[in-house]
Amino acid sequence: RVVGEILGKYHPHGDSSAYGAMVRMAQDFTLRYPLIDGIGNFGSRDGDGAAAMRYTEARLTPIAELLLSEI
Repeated sequence: RVVGEILGKYHPHGDSSAYGAMVRMAQDFTLRYPLIDGIGNFGSRDGDGAAAMRYTEARLTPIAELLLSEI
């Protein structure tokens, strides 16, 4: 649903870039402070890719909520 909302409101050019950005923000080995709390397979350090969108769920981390509250 998150990717669908992004495509509908902000970026109507395909879902792979929006989902890729969300996956990267959920990986604790990519960002020092992940912005997304990912539930499901979001990849690994060994280069394993993330699962398809339908197999993952996401919500904001407390740090991401703090960042948004200051906008």
